[in-house]
Amino acid sequence: MPLPLENVKVLDLTRALAGPFCTMILGDMGAEVIKVEPAPKGEMIRGWAPFDRGIGVYYLSVNRNKKSLAVDFRNPQAMALLRRLAEQADVLVENFKPGSTVEMGLDYDSLKPVNPKLIYASITGFGSEGPYGHWPGYDQIAQGMSGMMNISGFADGDPTRLGVPLGDLVAGMWGAIGVLAAVAQRHVTGQGQRVDTNLLGGLIGLLCVQGQRHLSLGEVPGRIGNDHPVIYPYGAFQAADGLLNVAAATEAQWRKLCAIVGAPELADDPEFADNTLRSQHRTRLKRELDRLLAARGATDWSHELMEAGIPAGPVYTLDQVFADPHVLATGMTEQIDHPVLGMIRLLAGPVKLDAHEGRTVRSHPPLLGEHSRAVLESFGLPPDEINALIASGAVMEVEP
Repeated sequence: MPLPLENVKVLDLTRALAGPFCTMILGDMGAEVIKVEPAPKGEMIRGWAPFDRGIGVYYLSVNRNKKSLAVDFRNPQAMALLRRLAEQADVLVENFKPGSTVEMGLDYDSLKPVNPKLIYASITGFGSEGPYGHWPGYDQIAQGMSGMMNISGFADGDPTRLGVPLGDLVAGMWGAIGVLAAVAQRHVTGQGQRVDTNLLGGLIGLLCVQGQRHLSLGEVPGRIGNDHPVIYPYGAFQAADGLLNVAAATEAQWRKLCAIVGAPELADDPEFADNTLRSQHRTRLKRELDRLLAARGATDWSHELMEAGIPAGPVYTLDQVFADPHVLATGMTEQIDHPVLGMIRLLAGPVKLDAHEGRTVRSHPPLLGEHSRAVLESFGLPPDEINALIASGAVMEVEP
């Protein structure tokens, strides 16, 4: 079965994280993603530590299922070449600072007349409009300005960023969703369109109930650590060997939890009579549950509670995550042969399609310029012209 985007050609002019994450998702869905990188060093993320035998693992994490075309962005021949490629592409994704593509002649308004079917996705820090539209965008800044940091962390601590670049990753996901919607609409209209998203807006779009609490009630939610803001007991508790997440969200689950931990009397305590009261008295209730749960290990409790219909699970370190039998069984990592590193494990795509036939990682994160010649051939450039572009330095290739 062919993959959904198998006949979609994506010209990927992105770098760092938000854009490459977007195009990686499209690559997972079968698109031919041509990652255009500046010669001679490649995009910035290749130089970010840590490294595995000289290869940046940051780069490895967001560039599976792509081909690399290396060009000299300062060479007029290279820029003319990119415009020619854009005329044949189905999708172009860029995350330059606003205004940069106009200077390059690669903006949507310049390309639409020569390729009306082009879907043109832009990922920026703050969007193309508004007083911050010209600002560069970085994940840490977006996490802070979105309010996400201020609802993360403990009440007596500082606002806390997530342990991964959430703003970049979310913007990439929103961008991929927008591209997929535009591809679907093009099947009906025959026309492409502009897709625009940004780091700040992407995070604000995830504020969910916390954002709606402010919009509807005027509340400004604070930080409450590992607890759910409005449901209790729903959070992290201390087991014998580490933290245990428990989510007793219904009255039936609450009563069942009390029985399993050996304290059925807690269910009849007036201070814990309903969710509102349990939330109000969560300090005392947490102390009671920590004392009871400390009798056994987190994994032990998890199995008993889950079998009883109460969501629970240990708080893993990453080595525990990737050793977990369920994670292994569900294929969240896959192996691929890399020309420098040999067989490596990569994160796999979490969306599984029948068309994937059990595998989402089809090709390794490419070496810089690894596919330059093959990509240009696929766009119909004759060998003599390709040789001339390489000889002039406009295009760089490496031996396979």
